[in-house]
Amino acid sequence: MATTGVMRPGHIQLRVLDIGESVHFYKNVLGLVETGRDPQGRVYLKAWDERDHNSVVLREADSAGMDYIGFKVRDRATLEKLDADLRAYGVGTERIPAGELLETGERVRFSLPTGHVMELYADKTDVGNGQPYTNPDPWTPQAEQGIAPVRFDHCLLYGPDLEGNLKLLTEVLGFSLVERVLMEDGKSDLAIFVSCSHKAHDLAFVRHPEPGKLHHLSFLLQSWEQVLRAADLMSMNKVSIDIGPTRHGITRGTTIYAFDPSGNRFETFSGGYDFYPDHQPLTWTFEEVGTGIFYHDRKLNERFLSVVT
Repeated sequence: MATTGVMRPGHIQLRVLDIGESVHFYKNVLGLVETGRDPQGRVYLKAWDERDHNSVVLREADSAGMDYIGFKVRDRATLEKLDADLRAYGVGTERIPAGELLETGERVRFSLPTGHVMELYADKTDVGNGQPYTNPDPWTPQAEQGIAPVRFDHCLLYGPDLEGNLKLLTEVLGFSLVERVLMEDGKSDLAIFVSCSHKAHDLAFVRHPEPGKLHHLSFLLQSWEQVLRAADLMSMNKVSIDIGPTRHGITRGTTIYAFDPSGNRFETFSGGYDFYPDHQPLTWTFEEVGTGIFYHDRKLNERFLSVVT
């Protein structure tokens, strides 16, 4: 897929209950790199191998969850076109000025039918990964700090109107449907997995009566061995683990789900498969949803189904 439109997830702003405790967790346990703080009190972080200034923004609040997720588009012309396409489709958009988010250009913000706030942007300062752009080494010492994922990868979000989301994301923003899970009726979707790239998914949604809920944000590791190392580090730091290490049937990734100190669920995973737009979407039936989510256990735990922020 040519990256001429929406390229990838670029940032997520999370609400946390205690900013000091959360910064310690995301820096020292998860292993993200702090890149700045702003007058609002927000703290900016990125994974060691990400080149843009930030991918995770923490904001102290009275309740945990996600404020918004941002996707980077190819260039400024693409941003203008997609803004016009969204408005022509009937979606109201808001322009967020450059600099409101540190080192980030103007953003186009709008709401998905599931109640989640999404934004598009074209510009963010390239701060690199600690290596030069000429004759670089393959990794930096930051790659061994904590769990040390290589990037913020995707989110799973909960809300109603999956049909509206799928239509908007595929017809206006150029995403592709990669996998789906059917409800008991065998027709409507319980979950959808969509991609704007060659990844097995960049976003996923599960049908849920409450709008705008976060199930998890996910960070990519480079091997199954690093997933196992992440499990060790979580145990050493007494992190609350939801489930894992295990494997998904859907997307094929190997995974651990756990919770940050505020109760936001996060995932550390590796693997998956390459997707191309000519691939037929994969379908999971309702009776096999347990196998699809947790391939080894072949069943879901209650906390995975019910806990969202």
